[in-house]
Amino acid sequence: MRRSRRRRRTVAAYREDDKIVVLMPDRMSRSEEKQWVAEMVERLERQERRRKPTDSKLAGRARELSRRYLDGDARPRSVRWVDNQKSRWGSCTPADGTIRLSSRLQGMPSWVIDYVLLHELAHLLEHGHSARFWELVGRYPKTERARGFLEGVASAAGLDLSDMNDTVDDEPADPVAGVPESREDPLLAIDRLDPR
Repeated sequence: MRRSRRRRRTVAAYREDDKIVVLMPDRMSRSEEKQWVAEMVERLERQERRRKPTDSKLAGRARELSRRYLDGDARPRSVRWVDNQKSRWGSCTPADGTIRLSSRLQGMPSWVIDYVLLHELAHLLEHGHSARFWELVGRYPKTERARGFLEGVASAAGLDLSDMNDTVDDEPADPVAGVPESREDPLLAIDRLDPR
């Protein structure tokens, strides 16, 4: 539990490693503190319980997409939904095999989510955006349709992504290195939604 003089009315909770941290205004009484801590811990645990089946379903979908389009060669250690990606549709850290998809994708058509997931799976096999990477991604039959859909979403949201460079976590940015000209993606919205 952390008290703050700047915090006036709101109480928030989040997980920090294996602990739950509850933030609250400094002026709350001990009885209010006890009540709010119990409520916020329950809310956070309830939210995590709801999310876990979704993450396991997403991991199962990743296995199926890898089997179908990548000969089963892409084997992520972790695939999960995250709420903290404001400028990316998804991200991949090949060094530890983790894939994270923005929760903004939830509610989009399954074939769009499959495309983003396959894009990130391909990064486990090819870290950059080389011709080989795009060949792997291009095995998904709805690649162009999904890219167009994501471009439309970004356009409707008023996001200017024309100068964004797609990067893989722990990889230095290299503007469209090795990407055939016909595959250059001015949107590059798989890994980035909007400029920072």
